[in-house]
Amino acid sequence: MSGIEGREGNTSEGSAAEGSVATETGTDAESSAPVKSETAALQAVSRPTVGAVVAGIAVVIALGALTRYFDTHVPQWAADTPFKRVAKSIEFPVYAIAIGLLGNVILSKLALRDRLSAGFRTEFFIKTGVVLLGASINLKILVTAAGPSILQALLLITVVFGFTWWLGGRLGLDDKLRALLSSAVSICGVSAAIAAAGAVQAKREQIAYAASLVIIFALPSIFVLPWLADAFGLSDAVAGAWIGGNIDTTAAVAASGAIAGEKALQIATIVKTTQNALIGLVAIALTAYFTLKVERTAGAVRPSARQFWERLPKFVLGFIAASVIGTLYLQSADKKSGAAHILIINDLRTWFLIFAFVSIGLEFSLRGLREAGWRPIVVFGSAVVVNLAVGLGLSILLFHNFTL
Repeated sequence: MSGIEGREGNTSEGSAAEGSVATETGTDAESSAPVKSETAALQAVSRPTVGAVVAGIAVVIALGALTRYFDTHVPQWAADTPFKRVAKSIEFPVYAIAIGLLGNVILSKLALRDRLSAGFRTEFFIKTGVVLLGASINLKILVTAAGPSILQALLLITVVFGFTWWLGGRLGLDDKLRALLSSAVSICGVSAAIAAAGAVQAKREQIAYAASLVIIFALPSIFVLPWLADAFGLSDAVAGAWIGGNIDTTAAVAASGAIAGEKALQIATIVKTTQNALIGLVAIALTAYFTLKVERTAGAVRPSARQFWERLPKFVLGFIAASVIGTLYLQSADKKSGAAHILIINDLRTWFLIFAFVSIGLEFSLRGLREAGWRPIVVFGSAVVVNLAVGLGLSILLFHNFTL
């Protein structure tokens, strides 16, 4: 995922050959060349023509439309089959990445992928999608109607993020990948990983890896958590809080909550929304940590406020601003029209995220997976187990007497 916060290193020739346009680190892994914007990096690597950029964007849009078609129609096709529940629960990122990977193979066979890669603008699509996500988060509802969910989110994120960061360090993971995995598993999956990537300037291969792990672990959780909640005899509120605090994507939370029941779904949505609202704070904290400690060399001058500002992922500020604006708008608008407008924004957000996931598939390279190896899987899987255990305890403690 290219240059999440407008600063990227130069790619090596090997990366370019595999379709990686630019890394997101402050400097390349094999070079100390200065960072540059996504557009500048693209131009420096391949000097794409306007026609190539337009054609690449057209490919993304076409594959995105195909993704939306499958996302809408597969549940209908499976309505009277044993696969009804599975088809209804599969999220659009699964279709988008699969279709993007298929396009990746076809374009590579036709020797077109590298030529069109300048149009796979993952950075723009993801940034826009995350900002639009903020518009659907009503801060007033979170503060006035979901006090326990705020406390749960803060405690759960602190414990799970800390554990994942610690275990990743013990197993020798790169700090940038540690930040992505820690944010993804403790907050809200891919969106949190993207925000973290902007703060730490992660490589696109690392983001693709983190996104893949989120989806792989989220899919079975859709069915396993409601089943476990029923087996443990949890109340609707506790079950909903557990589901909302543990499943790493909003759509998967909705699907799992619906299986658990309407009341559980409402609580799960509030808990997950609370976690989503903390994306910006975590991204800002990571920016400060990496700027002031991780990437600061011994004896170097303390980074100035301007340097910190230049590094800060500005789209996270857009996310926070969109949340505030959305909250103020819903206060002033009538309930029906306000809800209708938020639905439009959410649909637009879905389109941009579909384009982003398609681009991830189109840009995907096995090189990043080979380099990462088995350790990230162990870290992420272990963090999921800790998340489940701590989340269950907090849900029982905070929501056993909770009512909407």
